[in-house]
Amino acid sequence: MPIALIVLALALFIGLALVPTPAHAAEGDPYRITGNVHLDGEPLEGVALTIDGAGGEQEVETDADGRWTVFVPENDSEYTVTLDEETLPEGIAVVDETGEDDSPNERELTVGPGGFATMNFFIGEGERNTVGAFDQFLQRLLQGVNFGLMLALASIGLSLVYGTTKLSNFAHAEMVTFGGVVAAGLTGAASLALPLWIGLPLAVVVSGVLGYALDLVLWRPLRRKGVGIVQTMIVSIGLSLAMRYAFQFFIGGSTLQLPQLASTAKIPLFGAVSLSPMEMISMGIAIVVIVAFAVWLSTSRIGKATRAISDNPSLAAASGIDVDRVVRIVWILSGALAGLAGVLYAYYRPGVRFDMGMQILLLVFAAVTLGGLGTAYGALVGSIIIGIIVEVSSLWIPADLRFVPALVLLIVILLVRPQGILGRRERIG
Repeated sequence: MPIALIVLALALFIGLALVPTPAHAAEGDPYRITGNVHLDGEPLEGVALTIDGAGGEQEVETDADGRWTVFVPENDSEYTVTLDEETLPEGIAVVDETGEDDSPNERELTVGPGGFATMNFFIGEGERNTVGAFDQFLQRLLQGVNFGLMLALASIGLSLVYGTTKLSNFAHAEMVTFGGVVAAGLTGAASLALPLWIGLPLAVVVSGVLGYALDLVLWRPLRRKGVGIVQTMIVSIGLSLAMRYAFQFFIGGSTLQLPQLASTAKIPLFGAVSLSPMEMISMGIAIVVIVAFAVWLSTSRIGKATRAISDNPSLAAASGIDVDRVVRIVWILSGALAGLAGVLYAYYRPGVRFDMGMQILLLVFAAVTLGGLGTAYGALVGSIIIGIIVEVSSLWIPADLRFVPALVLLIVILLVRPQGILGRRERIG
């Protein structure tokens, strides 16, 4: 047990103690307004903007990627964003997509419950390009697949844990957050500042160590004492709260940005559909990891043993499978996959917050339940469906409500097919 505590303390130390407290955290500004200024898909650097609202007036300039960010003290408050057209290249003007705004360089927005808002400026030479409804649908569909693949990394780990231990781990959200926090601690400019090709994989490894340490210190002792499923679920809720506010203690309520991995400028694919190199890399990493995991689960001895335990733990133990060893490996994989999901989500949002994992926890549970509890492939299918619904639905409903259709679909599926899409019907009683 002392060794287990040391392992857990080491994992938490790397993930938390090395993370700097950002300067704006001390000023008490936890909310964020961000945006981009691009000209025909190319970023514009040095464009000046003024943000006026709660907390006073702030001035900011776009960076080399055309991106700008300010931190504000309140949400549910109106802010006015004004772009200084004198800082634009000669002959270039701000274009209003609707054609109805007399002052397209001045926009108003409200920071929503999520804690952040985005304001992008469309720059052109007096020409307005409109995107058709079908092209918008295809664009959202592609973004939904990207989001679903990222969600699948977290869902598969949660599904594996449930399949082998029957634990609904609410602390899985904080395992996702942990990956982003560790990545910030290892690669941030004010911390270790490791190269991305070292820091990001190392963050995934440390996340796997956390999964192992949690099982060693907490979950395995509870299993050996025969603690019931409901009690362990309550413990996971308490662990979730403890970890979440530990993150807040170390990094504050503000958002940490990871160093840029790739350009965020959109590259046209076909028609009006486009993806940025960052989105392509994220999708590629997720696909490679999911395929590698599927091969491992289907062909390796440990993978087959994992499936056997998910089907019938008692029979698997009677056939000579070391259940504790397999469960330990499952926790390591679950932690590593959650950590990788946290890193990719930090680039998707973008940024690392102490509660970032909690923001997608319901979607992760929805994906696992929709695909079929305890089935890794079901979690993948459920995640893709949830990701697509979340992104496509924002074409018709406000962005703050985009999670609602996914949860409504979950309820409908459970009424029609309670075991989920790939789950097996089980006899109860």
